Amino acid sequence: MLKNYLKIAWKVLLRRKFFTFISLFGISFTLMVLMVATALYDHAFGPQMPEKDLDRILFVNMMQERKDGDYQMSGPPSYTFLDRRVRTLTTPEMVSVNSVFQTVNSYIDNRKLALDIKFTDSEFWQILDFEFVEGGPFGAQEVRNAQRVAVINEATRQNYFGNTTAVGKTIVADQVSYTVVGVVKDVPVLRLHSYADMWVPISLRTEDYSSTSLRGDYFATIKAHKASDIDNIKNEFAVMLQDVERQHPEKGTKLYSYPDSIVEGFARTFLGNDDDTGMAKLYAILAAAVLLFMLLPAINLANINISRIMERSSEIGVRKAFGATSSTIIGQFIIENIFLTLLGGLLGFVLSAGVLWLINDSGVIVYADLGLNLRVFALGLFFCLIFGLVSGVYPAYKMSRLHAVAALKGGNQ
Repeated sequence: MLKNYLKIAWKVLLRRKFFTFISLFGISFTLMVLMVATALYDHAFGPQMPEKDLDRILFVNMMQERKDGDYQMSGPPSYTFLDRRVRTLTTPEMVSVNSVFQTVNSYIDNRKLALDIKFTDSEFWQILDFEFVEGGPFGAQEVRNAQRVAVINEATRQNYFGNTTAVGKTIVADQVSYTVVGVVKDVPVLRLHSYADMWVPISLRTEDYSSTSLRGDYFATIKAHKASDIDNIKNEFAVMLQDVERQHPEKGTKLYSYPDSIVEGFARTFLGNDDDTGMAKLYAILAAAVLLFMLLPAINLANINISRIMERSSEIGVRKAFGATSSTIIGQFIIENIFLTLLGGLLGFVLSAGVLWLINDSGVIVYADLGLNLRVFALGLFFCLIFGLVSGVYPAYKMSRLHAVAALKGGNQ
Protein backbone atom coordinates (compact mmCIF):
# COMPACT_ATOMS: atom_id res chain seq x y z
CA MET A 1 0.00 0.00 0.00
CA LEU A 2 2.79 2.43 0.91
CA LYS A 3 4.55 1.67 -2.37
CA ASN A 4 1.37 2.49 -4.30
CA TYR A 5 0.94 5.76 -2.39
CA LEU A 6 4.50 6.79 -3.28
CA LYS A 7 3.95 5.96 -6.96
CA ILE A 8 0.77 8.05 -6.99
CA ALA A 9 2.60 10.90 -5.24
CA TRP A 10 5.34 10.85 -7.88
CA LYS A 11 2.82 10.91 -10.73
CA VAL A 12 0.96 13.80 -9.11
CA LEU A 13 4.18 15.79 -8.74
CA LEU A 14 5.00 15.30 -12.43
CA ARG A 15 1.47 16.28 -13.48
CA ARG A 16 1.66 19.88 -12.20
CA LYS A 17 5.31 20.82 -12.55
CA PHE A 18 4.84 24.51 -11.68
CA PHE A 19 3.10 23.78 -8.38
CA THR A 20 5.74 21.16 -7.68
CA PHE A 21 8.53 23.67 -8.33
CA ILE A 22 6.94 26.28 -6.05
CA SER A 23 6.43 23.70 -3.30
CA LEU A 24 9.95 22.29 -3.53
CA PHE A 25 11.49 25.77 -3.60
CA GLY A 26 9.59 26.87 -0.48
CA ILE A 27 10.46 23.70 1.38
CA SER A 28 14.11 23.57 0.36
CA PHE A 29 14.75 27.27 1.07
CA THR A 30 13.06 27.09 4.49
CA LEU A 31 14.96 23.98 5.49
CA MET A 32 18.22 25.39 4.12
CA VAL A 33 17.94 28.40 6.44
CA LEU A 34 17.06 26.14 9.39
CA MET A 35 19.95 23.78 8.64
CA VAL A 36 22.48 26.60 8.35
CA ALA A 37 21.23 28.04 11.66
CA THR A 38 21.38 24.57 13.24
CA ALA A 39 24.92 24.02 11.97
CA LEU A 40 25.98 27.39 13.42
CA TYR A 41 24.39 26.51 16.76
CA ASP A 42 26.09 23.12 16.81
CA HIS A 43 29.38 24.70 15.81
CA ALA A 44 29.20 27.16 18.71
CA PHE A 45 27.60 25.05 21.44
CA GLY A 46 27.85 21.40 20.42
CA PRO A 47 30.59 18.89 21.34
CA GLN A 48 33.26 19.99 18.88
CA MET A 49 37.04 19.82 18.91
CA PRO A 50 38.61 20.68 21.31
CA GLU A 51 35.59 20.89 23.66
CA LYS A 52 34.27 17.37 23.14
CA ASP A 53 33.34 16.19 26.67
CA LEU A 54 30.83 18.97 27.25
CA ASP A 55 28.73 16.82 29.57
CA ARG A 56 31.66 16.94 32.04
CA ILE A 57 32.95 20.49 31.46
CA LEU A 58 31.93 23.80 33.05
CA PHE A 59 33.27 27.30 32.44
CA VAL A 60 33.60 30.25 34.80
CA ASN A 61 33.72 33.39 32.68
CA MET A 62 31.97 36.13 34.65
CA MET A 63 32.25 37.87 38.02
CA GLN A 64 29.68 40.47 39.00
CA GLU A 65 29.85 42.71 42.07
CA ARG A 66 26.66 44.50 43.16
CA LYS A 67 26.64 47.12 45.85
CA ASP A 68 23.97 49.14 47.64
CA GLY A 69 22.07 51.45 45.35
CA ASP A 70 22.04 48.86 42.54
CA TYR A 71 25.59 49.82 41.52
CA GLN A 72 27.28 46.94 39.76
CA MET A 73 30.55 46.03 38.09
CA SER A 74 31.01 42.92 35.98
CA GLY A 75 33.61 41.29 33.80
CA PRO A 76 35.75 38.18 33.55
CA PRO A 77 37.16 36.89 36.88
CA SER A 78 40.67 37.66 38.08
CA TYR A 79 43.56 35.22 38.14
CA THR A 80 43.72 35.47 41.94
CA PHE A 81 40.09 34.44 42.41
CA LEU A 82 40.33 31.54 39.95
CA ASP A 83 43.70 30.30 41.19
CA ARG A 84 43.12 30.58 44.94
CA ARG A 85 39.41 29.80 45.08
CA VAL A 86 38.22 27.88 42.03
CA ARG A 87 41.34 25.79 41.52
CA THR A 88 41.13 24.58 45.14
CA LEU A 89 37.63 23.09 44.78
CA THR A 90 37.69 19.43 45.79
CA THR A 91 34.85 17.98 43.69
CA PRO A 92 36.27 18.56 40.17
CA GLU A 93 38.76 16.24 38.57
CA MET A 94 40.76 19.16 37.23
CA VAL A 95 40.63 22.96 36.93
CA SER A 96 42.42 25.07 34.34
CA VAL A 97 42.92 28.84 34.33
CA ASN A 98 43.60 30.70 31.11
CA SER A 99 43.48 34.30 29.93
CA VAL A 100 41.06 35.92 27.55
CA PHE A 101 42.80 36.00 24.18
CA GLN A 102 44.48 39.25 23.16
CA THR A 103 45.95 40.35 19.85
CA VAL A 104 49.72 40.69 19.40
CA ASN A 105 51.73 41.61 16.33
CA SER A 106 54.30 39.52 14.58
CA TYR A 107 56.32 40.39 11.49
CA ILE A 108 57.50 38.07 8.76
CA ASP A 109 58.97 39.06 5.38
CA ASN A 110 58.14 42.73 5.95
CA ARG A 111 54.45 42.04 6.56
CA LYS A 112 52.51 42.27 9.80
CA LEU A 113 50.79 39.18 11.14
CA ALA A 114 48.14 39.79 13.82
CA LEU A 115 47.94 36.82 16.20
CA ASP A 116 45.42 36.12 18.96
CA ILE A 117 47.42 34.83 21.94
CA LYS A 118 46.12 33.03 25.02
CA PHE A 119 48.05 32.44 28.26
CA THR A 120 47.23 29.11 29.84
CA ASP A 121 48.42 26.36 32.19
CA SER A 122 49.28 22.71 31.58
CA GLU A 123 45.85 21.48 32.78
CA PHE A 124 44.33 23.30 29.80
CA TRP A 125 45.79 20.67 27.46
CA GLN A 126 44.59 17.79 29.63
CA ILE A 127 40.98 18.97 29.89
CA LEU A 128 40.49 19.96 26.27
CA ASP A 129 40.97 17.60 23.34
CA PHE A 130 43.12 19.45 20.83
CA GLU A 131 44.21 17.66 17.66
CA PHE A 132 47.99 17.98 17.36
CA VAL A 133 49.38 17.74 13.86
CA GLU A 134 52.94 18.30 15.01
CA GLY A 135 54.75 18.14 18.37
CA GLY A 136 52.75 18.36 21.61
CA PRO A 137 51.66 20.71 24.42
CA PHE A 138 53.87 22.37 27.00
CA GLY A 139 53.74 20.78 30.44
CA ALA A 140 53.70 21.75 34.10
CA GLN A 141 57.48 22.18 34.25
CA GLU A 142 57.52 24.69 31.39
CA VAL A 143 54.73 26.61 33.13
CA ARG A 144 56.52 26.61 36.51
CA ASN A 145 59.76 27.79 34.90
CA ALA A 146 57.96 30.42 32.80
CA GLN A 147 59.66 29.13 29.69
CA ARG A 148 59.04 30.97 26.46
CA VAL A 149 57.45 28.11 24.58
CA ALA A 150 54.35 28.16 22.42
CA VAL A 151 51.77 26.01 20.72
CA ILE A 152 50.47 27.50 17.46
CA ASN A 153 47.68 26.58 15.08
CA GLU A 154 48.02 25.39 11.49
CA ALA A 155 47.13 28.79 10.00
CA THR A 156 49.90 30.50 11.97
CA ARG A 157 52.38 27.82 10.96
CA GLN A 158 51.44 28.34 7.30
CA ASN A 159 51.61 32.14 7.51
CA TYR A 160 54.83 32.29 9.52
CA PHE A 161 56.86 29.24 8.45
CA GLY A 162 55.26 28.22 5.17
CA ASN A 163 54.94 24.54 4.33
CA THR A 164 57.84 23.46 6.56
CA THR A 165 57.79 21.99 10.05
CA ALA A 166 57.51 24.49 12.91
CA VAL A 167 58.46 22.50 16.04
CA GLY A 168 61.80 23.66 17.43
CA LYS A 169 61.74 26.93 15.52
CA THR A 170 61.33 30.44 16.93
CA ILE A 171 58.30 32.68 16.50
CA VAL A 172 58.41 36.34 17.58
CA ALA A 173 55.28 38.11 18.87
CA ASP A 174 55.37 41.64 20.28
CA GLN A 175 59.17 41.42 20.21
CA VAL A 176 59.18 38.32 22.45
CA SER A 177 60.71 35.12 21.09
CA TYR A 178 59.00 31.76 21.71
CA THR A 179 60.09 28.26 20.80
CA VAL A 180 57.33 26.31 19.07
CA VAL A 181 56.69 22.96 20.77
CA GLY A 182 53.44 21.96 19.03
CA VAL A 183 51.02 22.69 16.21
CA VAL A 184 47.26 22.07 16.51
CA LYS A 185 44.38 22.17 14.09
CA ASP A 186 42.67 25.55 13.83
CA VAL A 187 40.06 26.21 16.53
CA PRO A 188 37.03 28.27 15.38
CA VAL A 189 36.63 31.70 16.94
CA LEU A 190 33.15 30.69 18.15
CA ARG A 191 34.82 28.45 20.75
CA LEU A 192 35.85 31.43 22.86
CA HIS A 193 37.17 29.39 25.78
CA SER A 194 39.73 27.52 23.69
CA TYR A 195 40.25 29.66 20.57
CA ALA A 196 43.60 31.31 19.83
CA ASP A 197 46.31 31.42 17.20
CA MET A 198 49.01 30.93 19.80
CA TRP A 199 49.06 29.52 23.34
CA VAL A 200 51.88 30.25 25.82
CA PRO A 201 52.46 29.53 29.56
CA ILE A 202 50.30 31.56 31.93
CA SER A 203 53.30 32.15 34.20
CA LEU A 204 54.62 34.66 31.65
CA ARG A 205 51.97 37.12 32.93
CA THR A 206 53.46 37.52 36.42
CA GLU A 207 51.99 41.00 36.92
CA ASP A 208 48.55 39.46 37.56
CA TYR A 209 49.68 37.18 40.39
CA SER A 210 49.67 39.93 43.03
CA SER A 211 46.29 41.45 42.13
CA THR A 212 43.62 41.12 44.84
CA SER A 213 40.73 42.18 42.61
CA LEU A 214 37.95 39.70 41.90
CA ARG A 215 37.70 40.84 38.29
CA GLY A 216 40.30 40.57 35.59
CA ASP A 217 40.57 38.93 32.18
CA TYR A 218 40.71 35.19 32.86
CA PHE A 219 38.49 32.13 32.43
CA ALA A 220 38.40 28.86 34.32
CA THR A 221 37.62 25.49 32.76
CA ILE A 222 36.39 22.84 35.19
CA LYS A 223 36.25 19.13 34.36
CA ALA A 224 34.18 16.71 36.44
CA HIS A 225 35.12 13.10 37.13
CA LYS A 226 31.75 12.12 35.66
CA ALA A 227 28.67 13.91 34.36
CA SER A 228 26.73 13.22 37.55
CA ASP A 229 29.22 15.36 39.51
CA ILE A 230 28.19 18.57 37.73
CA ASP A 231 25.53 19.53 40.29
CA ASN A 232 27.93 18.83 43.17
CA ILE A 233 30.52 21.11 41.60
CA LYS A 234 27.96 23.91 41.25
CA ASN A 235 26.92 23.48 44.88
CA GLU A 236 30.51 23.56 46.15
CA PHE A 237 31.19 26.62 44.00
CA ALA A 238 28.16 28.41 45.49
CA VAL A 239 29.34 27.70 49.04
CA MET A 240 32.82 28.95 48.19
CA LEU A 241 31.43 32.15 46.65
CA GLN A 242 29.40 32.87 49.78
CA ASP A 243 32.58 32.61 51.81
CA VAL A 244 34.34 35.05 49.44
CA GLU A 245 31.37 37.40 49.74
CA ARG A 246 31.56 37.38 53.56
CA GLN A 247 35.24 38.28 53.37
CA HIS A 248 34.70 41.11 50.88
CA PRO A 249 36.21 44.35 52.27
CA GLU A 250 33.17 46.42 51.22
CA LYS A 251 30.18 45.28 53.24
CA GLY A 252 26.88 44.94 51.45
CA THR A 253 28.53 43.71 48.26
CA LYS A 254 26.80 40.79 46.56
CA LEU A 255 28.81 38.51 44.28
CA TYR A 256 27.45 36.64 41.29
CA SER A 257 29.54 34.06 39.47
CA TYR A 258 28.62 30.63 38.17
CA PRO A 259 30.23 27.54 36.67
CA ASP A 260 28.13 27.01 33.54
CA SER A 261 28.06 24.86 30.47
CA ILE A 262 28.57 26.74 27.19
CA VAL A 263 24.82 27.00 26.54
CA GLU A 264 24.04 27.95 30.15
CA GLY A 265 26.63 30.71 30.05
CA PHE A 266 25.18 32.07 26.81
CA ALA A 267 21.61 31.90 28.15
CA ARG A 268 22.57 33.63 31.41
CA THR A 269 24.36 36.44 29.55
CA PHE A 270 21.74 36.79 26.81
CA LEU A 271 18.76 36.86 29.18
CA GLY A 272 20.50 38.69 32.04
CA ASN A 273 19.53 36.04 34.59
CA ASP A 274 21.22 35.48 37.94
CA ASP A 275 20.40 32.35 39.91
CA ASP A 276 18.31 30.85 37.09
CA THR A 277 20.27 30.07 33.92
CA GLY A 278 17.19 30.73 31.79
CA MET A 279 17.67 27.57 29.74
CA ALA A 280 13.94 26.84 29.57
CA LYS A 281 13.22 30.38 28.39
CA LEU A 282 16.04 30.25 25.82
CA TYR A 283 14.78 26.98 24.35
CA ALA A 284 11.22 28.35 24.33
CA ILE A 285 12.43 31.41 22.39
CA LEU A 286 14.33 29.25 19.90
CA ALA A 287 11.36 26.89 19.44
CA ALA A 288 9.00 29.82 18.92
CA ALA A 289 11.37 31.39 16.39
CA VAL A 290 11.60 28.12 14.44
CA LEU A 291 7.83 27.61 14.45
CA LEU A 292 7.17 31.19 13.34
CA PHE A 293 9.76 30.87 10.58
CA MET A 294 8.15 27.62 9.38
CA LEU A 295 4.59 28.88 9.74
CA LEU A 296 4.36 31.09 6.63
CA PRO A 297 5.84 28.57 4.15
CA ALA A 298 3.75 25.84 5.79
CA ILE A 299 0.58 27.89 5.23
CA ASN A 300 1.57 28.57 1.61
CA LEU A 301 2.28 24.88 1.08
CA ALA A 302 -1.05 23.96 2.68
CA ASN A 303 -2.88 26.27 0.24
CA ILE A 304 -1.04 24.72 -2.69
CA ASN A 305 -1.89 21.27 -1.36
CA ILE A 306 -5.58 22.18 -1.14
CA SER A 307 -5.53 23.34 -4.79
CA ARG A 308 -3.73 20.18 -5.85
CA ILE A 309 -6.05 17.91 -3.88
CA MET A 310 -9.16 19.70 -5.19
CA GLU A 311 -8.15 18.57 -8.67
CA ARG A 312 -8.34 15.01 -7.39
CA SER A 313 -11.81 15.29 -5.90
CA SER A 314 -13.17 12.79 -8.37
CA GLU A 315 -10.55 10.29 -7.29
CA ILE A 316 -11.54 10.87 -3.67
CA GLY A 317 -15.20 10.41 -4.55
CA VAL A 318 -14.55 7.11 -6.32
CA ARG A 319 -12.50 5.81 -3.42
CA LYS A 320 -15.19 6.83 -0.94
CA ALA A 321 -17.85 5.19 -3.07
CA PHE A 322 -15.90 1.95 -2.91
CA GLY A 323 -15.63 2.11 0.90
CA ALA A 324 -12.42 4.05 1.63
CA THR A 325 -12.56 5.61 5.09
CA SER A 326 -11.63 9.18 5.95
CA SER A 327 -8.61 7.99 7.94
CA THR A 328 -7.34 6.03 4.91
CA ILE A 329 -7.61 9.08 2.67
CA ILE A 330 -5.98 11.30 5.29
CA GLY A 331 -3.12 8.82 5.64
CA GLN A 332 -2.58 8.72 1.87
CA PHE A 333 -2.40 12.49 1.45
CA ILE A 334 -0.13 12.91 4.51
CA ILE A 335 2.26 10.28 3.11
CA GLU A 336 2.23 12.07 -0.25
CA ASN A 337 2.97 15.41 1.43
CA ILE A 338 5.77 13.95 3.57
CA PHE A 339 7.22 12.45 0.37
CA LEU A 340 7.15 15.92 -1.22
CA THR A 341 8.67 17.44 1.91
CA LEU A 342 11.48 14.89 1.99
CA LEU A 343 12.30 15.69 -1.64
CA GLY A 344 12.42 19.37 -0.74
CA GLY A 345 14.48 18.47 2.32
CA LEU A 346 16.99 16.64 0.13
CA LEU A 347 17.37 19.75 -2.00
CA GLY A 348 17.59 21.79 1.20
CA PHE A 349 20.46 19.64 2.44
CA VAL A 350 22.32 20.13 -0.84
CA LEU A 351 21.77 23.90 -0.67
CA SER A 352 22.81 23.92 3.00
CA ALA A 353 26.06 22.13 2.19
CA GLY A 354 26.79 24.75 -0.47
CA VAL A 355 26.02 27.69 1.83
CA LEU A 356 28.11 26.21 4.66
CA TRP A 357 31.00 25.71 2.24
CA LEU A 358 30.73 29.36 1.18
CA ILE A 359 30.74 30.49 4.84
CA ASN A 360 33.80 28.35 5.60
CA ASP A 361 35.61 29.60 2.51
CA SER A 362 34.71 33.27 3.03
CA GLY A 363 36.48 33.65 6.37
CA VAL A 364 33.50 35.54 7.86
CA ILE A 365 33.83 33.23 10.88
CA VAL A 366 37.51 32.75 11.62
CA TYR A 367 38.57 29.10 11.19
CA ALA A 368 34.96 28.02 10.70
CA ASP A 369 34.49 24.34 9.88
CA LEU A 370 30.72 24.17 9.50
CA GLY A 371 29.23 20.93 8.27
CA LEU A 372 26.15 18.72 8.22
CA ASN A 373 27.11 16.17 10.84
CA LEU A 374 24.83 13.46 12.22
CA ARG A 375 23.27 15.77 14.83
CA VAL A 376 22.42 18.41 12.22
CA PHE A 377 21.15 15.77 9.79
CA ALA A 378 18.87 14.22 12.42
CA LEU A 379 17.41 17.62 13.31
CA GLY A 380 16.91 18.39 9.61
CA LEU A 381 15.02 15.12 9.15
CA PHE A 382 12.87 16.05 12.14
CA PHE A 383 12.12 19.46 10.59
CA CYS A 384 11.14 17.76 7.33
CA LEU A 385 8.66 15.48 9.06
CA ILE A 386 7.17 18.35 11.11
CA PHE A 387 6.93 20.50 8.00
CA GLY A 388 5.21 17.71 6.10
CA LEU A 389 2.71 17.05 8.88
CA VAL A 390 1.92 20.73 9.56
CA SER A 391 1.32 21.54 5.88
CA GLY A 392 -0.45 18.28 5.00
CA VAL A 393 -2.81 17.41 7.83
CA TYR A 394 -5.35 20.19 7.30
CA PRO A 395 -5.73 19.82 3.49
CA ALA A 396 -6.01 16.04 3.88
CA TYR A 397 -8.57 16.35 6.66
CA LYS A 398 -10.60 18.94 4.71
CA MET A 399 -10.87 16.77 1.61
CA SER A 400 -11.50 13.56 3.55
CA ARG A 401 -14.66 15.15 5.02
CA LEU A 402 -16.24 15.56 1.58
CA HIS A 403 -19.25 13.41 0.87
CA ALA A 404 -18.69 10.97 -1.98
CA VAL A 405 -21.35 12.63 -4.17
CA ALA A 406 -19.94 16.12 -3.54
CA ALA A 407 -16.42 14.90 -4.28
CA LEU A 408 -17.56 13.34 -7.59
CA LYS A 409 -19.10 16.71 -8.53
CA GLY A 410 -15.79 18.52 -8.03
CA GLY A 411 -15.66 19.08 -4.28
CA ASN A 412 -17.22 22.53 -4.32
CA GLN A 413 -20.35 21.69 -2.41
